[in-house]
Amino acid sequence: MTAVNEHYLKLQGSYLFSTIAKKVAAYKEAHPKEQVISLGIGDVSQPLVPAVVEALHRACDEMGKAETFRGYGPEQGYAFLREAILQGDYVSYGIELSADEIFVSDGAKSDVANFQELFSVSTKVALQDPVYPVYLDTNVMAGRTGTYQNGRYGNLIYLPCTAENNFAAALPKEHADVIYLCSPNNPTGTALTKAQLQRWVDYAREHNSIILYDSAYEAYITQEDVPHSIYEVPGAKQVAVEFRSFSKTAGFTGTRCAYTVVPKGVQVTSKEGTKISLQQLWLRRQTTKFNGVPYIVQRAAEAVYSPQGRTQTQAVIATYQQNAQVILSALRQAGITAYGGENAPYIWLKTPKGLDSWSFFDKLLNEGQVVGTPGVGFGACGEGYFRLTAFNTPELTRKAAERVAKLQF
Repeated sequence: MTAVNEHYLKLQGSYLFSTIAKKVAAYKEAHPKEQVISLGIGDVSQPLVPAVVEALHRACDEMGKAETFRGYGPEQGYAFLREAILQGDYVSYGIELSADEIFVSDGAKSDVANFQELFSVSTKVALQDPVYPVYLDTNVMAGRTGTYQNGRYGNLIYLPCTAENNFAAALPKEHADVIYLCSPNNPTGTALTKAQLQRWVDYAREHNSIILYDSAYEAYITQEDVPHSIYEVPGAKQVAVEFRSFSKTAGFTGTRCAYTVVPKGVQVTSKEGTKISLQQLWLRRQTTKFNGVPYIVQRAAEAVYSPQGRTQTQAVIATYQQNAQVILSALRQAGITAYGGENAPYIWLKTPKGLDSWSFFDKLLNEGQVVGTPGVGFGACGEGYFRLTAFNTPELTRKAAERVAKLQF
């Protein structure tokens, strides 16, 4: 009989959001007349903006004509989109990169999950706690972790993010080969300042480490001292890979488009000591395992950078930012301590009256018909916390906030 990859058996239960979906489905079946409002999974509610839809239509028309039809595209992404990304997201911030350091993909989640393939199984990984589950689970699947005990895996470096350190992890006390950072952070909603990021870049340069930097929520940044890209920090182009997505900025959660930046200066080492370009390895991986994002989707993503696309998507982001303020106001009215919401579409709250994360989930669902995400699902340091998202419609967000404010604890 064929043997299983034993590392998959180390994974704890089902994927966090699958568990939530099952609980919500069971509640709805038992209470079919109740309106359940989700502030849980980070799916968006606002439709694609007109500039994007128009670009999709034009591209679809092109695909229906022999003279403009396209088959397989370049695995790295069409030049028109990579150039739009380069100019719109980097040159505009004074960052020098080249278009061939940008790789277009079908999602930041898949890129983050797949990127760890480039590293040895012996690589020492450091990640924040609480953390987006994909960072952790994919390294478990790859065999880089030990056994699971007391809420944590062996052979990993956990970087606690707590109220005591303002949810900004301290540098590792031991050597880390690969460091996962997410800013603005999912789930805590907090963001690293330029000075804080500089310390991480300096650590990585001193220790020959690589930072995998998830900046999927950079469009929500409002504070001037919070960088939109890690490459605003001197030295980052030698040690950092950056992941970005159109999902939460332009409503592409169902359309699927993202990109990863791998500067040519980021290097890894072979067992013989030879230095190897990570950019070239990622290119080799993508050309082998990925056939590229559909042409029509890339034309839609390009439209995000047009003047009309910029204005329209910024209006949508402003809607979600206002939703975050509505949620924060309701939590404070209920006497609940909350963080985030200023530079991110996530609110991280302290569960009241000593409730654990899943007990708060059950209370919120059963008494308020509102769905959120238990903090413990993001790691041991998330116990006693809870995540709410600002991605629902303004109407339903206000209704959910009113229900939360009325809960008795």
